[in-house]
Amino acid sequence: MLVELWPIERVKPVSASEAAFLRSVTSRKIKITVPGPFTLSCLAQDEHYKDPERLAMAYAAAVNAELRELEPIVDWLQLDEPYLQAHPDRARAFGVAVIDRALAGLTKPTCIHLCFGYAFSHTLAGTTKSGGYHFLGELDASRATQVSIETAQPKLDLAVLDELPRKTIVLGVLDLGDPYVESVDTVADRIRNGLKYVSPDRLVPAPDCGMKYMPRATAFGKLKAMCEAAARVRQEIG
Repeated sequence: MLVELWPIERVKPVSASEAAFLRSVTSRKIKITVPGPFTLSCLAQDEHYKDPERLAMAYAAAVNAELRELEPIVDWLQLDEPYLQAHPDRARAFGVAVIDRALAGLTKPTCIHLCFGYAFSHTLAGTTKSGGYHFLGELDASRATQVSIETAQPKLDLAVLDELPRKTIVLGVLDLGDPYVESVDTVADRIRNGLKYVSPDRLVPAPDCGMKYMPRATAFGKLKAMCEAAARVRQEIG
């Protein structure tokens, strides 16, 4: 069971030169996140293709070129795709095909991150989320090796993990809408709940989403609690 530590700031895609600089200063494994093509297409004004699927596929080709440039430098590659949740009908029509085009030819581990939209609230409290994903199980057929989902803040029913039997689950166990640092006990319980549905070799504890709206001390405290919780659960399972 690995642990994923997301960076505090996750705003813009990382260029190959920036990734190369990061590689030059660390021997640790590196994960790079880029905006997903489905989400990019949903945010664009299409005056050329005049067809949502063709637009998304064009973005997918461009994203694939970017990922191929980054792949020799990094260890993991991730697509952030919040709009799969926002537009589930369109996602069911061509979302997996778009993701597969973006990930075509890559050999290193790849991840799709879904979120409920922390960015809609610029405060640390008061956000509300739906109780479940409208587009999730379909991703089991995608090329991605991992699926990253929020579970802590929305108190997700983890039975939905049964819909992803072939994927490694990057399980959100830190509530980023909570301004207080969770206890190690709380985070450990969230990890244990995930292990009811996913074997340890397929579970990666992680924050729900990026932590850019959070004070650095709070973010560090939450990450520290997550690492200690993961170590505790890892010791329990042997």
